Amino acid sequence: MGAHQTQQLSPAAASAWGKTSDDGGPGWLPLWQHLADASDVAQRLWQHWLNDAVRRQFSAALPGGAADGPGLVAWLAGLHDIGKCTPAFACQMPNLAGRMRRHGLNCDDNRINADRRLAPHALAGQILLEGWLVDHHGWTASAASTFAVVVGGHHGVPPSDKELHTARHLDHLLGTGPWLTVQRELLDWMTDRCGVRDRLPAWRDVRLPQPVQALLTGVIVVADWIASNQEWFPASYTADADRAERGWDEVDLPSPWHAVDLDLSPDDIIATRFGLPAGARAYPVQRAVIEQARQMTAPGLMIVEAPMGDGKTEAALAAVEVLAAKFGASGCFVALPTRATSDAMLSRGLTWLERLPDQDQERGAYAVALAHGKSRFNDEYGILRMSGRASSIGVDEAGVDLAVHRWLASRKKILLSDFVVGTIDQLLFMSLKARYVVLRHLGLAGKVVVIDEAHAYDVHMSQYLDRALEWLAAYRVPVIVLSATLPATRRQAMMRAYDDGRLGPTPRRTRRTSGPDPYADLAGDIGYPVLTTSGEARVPTVRTAASSGRAVSVRVSRLDDDLDPLADLLADQIGRGGCALVVRNTVRRVQETAVVLRERFGADIPVFVAHSRFLAPDRAANDRWLVDRFGPPTRATDRPQRYVVVASQVAEVSLDVDFDLLVTDLAPVDLLLQRMGRLHRHDRSRPAHLTAARCVVTGADWSAEPPEPVQGSRIVYGDADLWRAAGVLWPHLDGGRPVELPKDIPTLVQAAYDIPLVGPADWHSAMREADKAADTRRQRHRTQAGAYRLDSVDPQATALIGWLAAHIGDADARGDDARGRGHVRADSAECLEVILLVRRDGRLHVPDWVRDDPSREVPTETSPDSRLARSVARCTLALPQMMSSRLDAVIAELEARNCFPAWSTSHWLDGELVLDIDDTGYARVAGFDLHYDATDGLTVTRVDG
Repeated sequence: MGAHQTQQLSPAAASAWGKTSDDGGPGWLPLWQHLADASDVAQRLWQHWLNDAVRRQFSAALPGGAADGPGLVAWLAGLHDIGKCTPAFACQMPNLAGRMRRHGLNCDDNRINADRRLAPHALAGQILLEGWLVDHHGWTASAASTFAVVVGGHHGVPPSDKELHTARHLDHLLGTGPWLTVQRELLDWMTDRCGVRDRLPAWRDVRLPQPVQALLTGVIVVADWIASNQEWFPASYTADADRAERGWDEVDLPSPWHAVDLDLSPDDIIATRFGLPAGARAYPVQRAVIEQARQMTAPGLMIVEAPMGDGKTEAALAAVEVLAAKFGASGCFVALPTRATSDAMLSRGLTWLERLPDQDQERGAYAVALAHGKSRFNDEYGILRMSGRASSIGVDEAGVDLAVHRWLASRKKILLSDFVVGTIDQLLFMSLKARYVVLRHLGLAGKVVVIDEAHAYDVHMSQYLDRALEWLAAYRVPVIVLSATLPATRRQAMMRAYDDGRLGPTPRRTRRTSGPDPYADLAGDIGYPVLTTSGEARVPTVRTAASSGRAVSVRVSRLDDDLDPLADLLADQIGRGGCALVVRNTVRRVQETAVVLRERFGADIPVFVAHSRFLAPDRAANDRWLVDRFGPPTRATDRPQRYVVVASQVAEVSLDVDFDLLVTDLAPVDLLLQRMGRLHRHDRSRPAHLTAARCVVTGADWSAEPPEPVQGSRIVYGDADLWRAAGVLWPHLDGGRPVELPKDIPTLVQAAYDIPLVGPADWHSAMREADKAADTRRQRHRTQAGAYRLDSVDPQATALIGWLAAHIGDADARGDDARGRGHVRADSAECLEVILLVRRDGRLHVPDWVRDDPSREVPTETSPDSRLARSVARCTLALPQMMSSRLDAVIAELEARNCFPAWSTSHWLDGELVLDIDDTGYARVAGFDLHYDATDGLTVTRVDG
């Protein structure tokens, strides 16, 4: 925009200021120029960055269709800061406000300074735009508010009705007289500049749907942030016709991936994308998923239930290509239960991406992101981050760049990257009332979403997941859900939630009366492996697939919960050769078991420990070691002759490990089956006495009726699910019929969660009481989730005013996702993360076994250099939930003894808490004795019992 365009503005309008220099210098930017910058950026976002799926959302809401979309986006972006043309905003810079006074724009500074918080410029902008549309263009207030709320929400939280009502009556903040004239002039000027004046009559009767309002707000936020970056758009005005183009080139956003379905056979697509040898054939489930994706006529939900090891993840990625090509998506988000599983998935995803075709042979890089709070410590991801901008990464052998775009990879924008792997939390945050949640919606709206390990999400998390599915459906996002052990109630709930989002809420009469339930046919055992896909209206389709042919017959027996019988069993079985996995439900039981077994076996049978209470680098090293020793035969070429691994639940999720014998604490049946999936997982030679798969269930007093689980298991899972697991396994125990995997998976899972009473009749009275307690607990979680969960999509297209009332602030505060995780994971086993360092001779050191530079201590009077700071920050450790009862005391004590103001200048260390241990690994904090070593992780004991 050049100087000739300012000639259209009066001197008063041109005097309004919009930006000051970031460095505190004298430079400033006229408001009109910042509005023009944002409008020009938004226009380019539409042309070069937004994908077809998102653009279709906007076009479908407008009478002119695709022709209206770019004008609407540019217009609203160009008006996003119109609220800065008010006394409430102008008075913040006295020198610039004085310039405006000389043109008749006066303000009462004393009165304004006392009240200005009541009219922040985003809220003021909503009022000005809505009033202009109603008073000068004949719009109804209800229609105008669905457009104006985009302006009101561009700082992350739209205003409430109360805030709007209060501010509308504060003329001294919004402006009168000459202020009104200038405000109207700027509104008219931007409307003409964007060429949409003749569209206002056609838009007058439009009520933008809520999903469109949210996506528009997201686009405007992105445009504003880019236009506010003074590296790209300097805060000083000079006549510069190339300002917008040059700034856009500096941003260097990647263009959308244009997927292409090459119509390869399922065998060929699996083989070529995942580097399988020539002639390799896809598993039946993989063929079914790809074929089902090709048959879908509209974006929908596909739930894939298939055994562990049948290639569900590869099938889902292959389907991403198909669905993206059909429906205009430009990337995908793969959600997993934990950071560790996300890290592992990144490697697999990058292999797939390197072979991914694109219609645009000349495109730049795919922007890749790893989305969790500790992603900066992932070495593979770090390599992609090193260059800074996507365009400067070298081309790989397939001709596609894989890179991390520095600007997109920041916390709030990370889901805007093309291809994202991350924890399920990042998806659940989509349904959390959090500031800038619209950016998560915008990032996900143009993708295919894959949700892996869906059985791993508890009642509380499921409340947020179901609401996320509603919004994804409203955005017409294809979703693929993967699980080996999914209860039918969750199958039904997820399908209902998705259909509610795309079709509107289920009529209340269907839920209240005995009328037909459209999801009744999804109850119970509907086959296995099975694909359930949303269909026309509320009629999902069910398609069974053949099994891969892998089958394991597991003999199941009981063992009293005593460490001596366990040691005897392992001495007998593993002493003759073989590898055993012992899974405990709590870290304390893992550690206690390992101590006893090591004392018993000495060097004859090595014992390894794996759980979540290790330093981040130690946990990653443990996972690698487990797969290297007990993974697929092609990788685990040095499998031990005899070994015992004692692990917590980390062994049941996504680790491709294979054992000869399993001993497990009693757990919910779906988790027991996941653990059994680590038995005889791969074809390999085994000791003669362990050629038959065997699972021993302990962790309960089996003489009680019903069996009495150990206290730790009851706290984690509750009696109801544990007794139901015992009940459905009862016919299989101690010489009963072996559990046939995968054949028995659906039968056992659905029986455990659907049949009112299972197991011997003598258990039923206690089970009824346990079920009541479980129902109460589930209702409590629903209530807790409801307080901070987004409302469902309103089919009446009301404005998103008050949409985020009682919001939590930033879900990803302090550079991590701790605040948001606390809401979406109510039963987390962690209470606080700290950095663990060793104090030696009064000085701090990174633990010897993880530090990169053993010759250096950690300075406390100055900020460590970047390399050392990263080494320090990698040493994060989760303190257990048992310490939450004294959490304030723990924090206060750590802050008192390890307060280092100099660290505030390090982005790695600012705000982090430090736990210092001595050379023996010991520390005492707030009445807890703590001990850490690289072999067993963190142990915690309450001093006063």
